[in-house]
Amino acid sequence: MTSDQDSAAPAAPLTTKVKPPAQILFCKGCCCGKTERGLPEVPVDRLKAIWKSEKLNKGVQLTISGCLGPCDLPNVAVVVTPQGTEWYGRLDGDAHYDAIIDWARACLAEGSALPMPKSLEPNRFERF
Repeated sequence: MTSDQDSAAPAAPLTTKVKPPAQILFCKGCCCGKTERGLPEVPVDRLKAIWKSEKLNKGVQLTISGCLGPCDLPNVAVVVTPQGTEWYGRLDGDAHYDAIIDWARACLAEGSALPMPKSLEPNRFERF
């Protein structure tokens, strides 16, 4: 005897209607953004305000996350696109975050995931 699950037709694969070209996750966990510990700020309020006012989520989904690790490279961000996943560490200061904001604006305007700014290449690392 088979269960109902065994005899049922295969379920359709899950899909979502919301498909931005890219997603960026900013760590705001145990180390990243902990200015009271002498670590650089993650400008969460600024990022959220810009993403909201410019509707950047249609081009790049913004996610503020708990600890992403590795904690020895604060501040950490992860960029996920159809082309793959890229990790960035030691993000510090307006220049880094402005470059990311400009990248998100360009992705929205283009309607697709664009390469990350060259200025962030020194901050890129292999996670695994």
